[in-house]
Amino acid sequence: MINKKVTIAIAAALAAVSLMGCSNIENGVYNDGKPAQTSQSAPQSQAVTTTEIITQPTEPITTVTEATVPETEASSPQANNVVIEPLDYVSEWDYTALSTESNGYGQGTHYDDLNRPRGALRFNEGYSKFRAKAINDTEEKVIMLTFDQGYENGFTGKILDTLKEKGVKATFFVVQDYAERQPELVQRMIDEGHTVGSHSWHHYSMPELSVEEATEEIMELHDYMLENFGICMNKFRPPKGEYSELSLAITGDLGYETVLWSFAYADWDPDKQPDQAASLQKLIERAHPGAIYLLHSVSETNAAILGDFIDEMIAQGYSFAA
Repeated sequence: MINKKVTIAIAAALAAVSLMGCSNIENGVYNDGKPAQTSQSAPQSQAVTTTEIITQPTEPITTVTEATVPETEASSPQANNVVIEPLDYVSEWDYTALSTESNGYGQGTHYDDLNRPRGALRFNEGYSKFRAKAINDTEEKVIMLTFDQGYENGFTGKILDTLKEKGVKATFFVVQDYAERQPELVQRMIDEGHTVGSHSWHHYSMPELSVEEATEEIMELHDYMLENFGICMNKFRPPKGEYSELSLAITGDLGYETVLWSFAYADWDPDKQPDQAASLQKLIERAHPGAIYLLHSVSETNAAILGDFIDEMIAQGYSFAA
């Protein structure tokens, strides 16, 4: 049985330092005077009733206490203490009442009159309350291009070249190993105005983890990206597309939006790459308002057809948004 108060306190303690760093951006500069990346906004704060007070911030955390205090007290400095601004982490969910059943997402093969997959629409209907989506809620002809970055196969640079040439922004979901091994590519994504999102620390199935483990999967990478690239990520793609009510609630409570997809195809195996002409036709035929395309940058096919796909979509009146 999960104890809600204990798990929220643990998770909040893990998240507190990172979210403090995200909240200390003012006029594009951190409080330590370093320039801050502002292409991705930090998780937005909500009204809360708890404040985390961490003693001796330069040393390992030794005590974490919760107290209900007026907002003016929460923002005032105290001697030898750092007072972390109230977090948007106090959960509205009773974790003990949420399902832990693992679900594997798929957009399905049935479509409405706007060519939108009904599976994606049903996902939004059932899970948007957890800040989760599989399709953008619009009837405008807008496409969100997303790429999952598990490892580098030599094509991400070409993909970035094409996006830059076409003036299109995309979202790249990285795991920590990718960020560590490919810092130049990640920095280029940021510098060229793309959104970098989280694909988790280790690429574990989120519904198989405890509350503490799931929190760590998100916050370890969050901390790493903040420390090494100066960005506060706020979009999350669950590994393997697997989720539960509980894992979605935890993700949302940590200030992240879960982003699945309304289009995907078998592009992920470098040794079994789909035909380029057939793939391009498939991407074009499945276009729909609010589409979220899941593509893999390890795909030679994707790198080859991306420019033609963008051109055709623009010719059909579509625009692109990260």
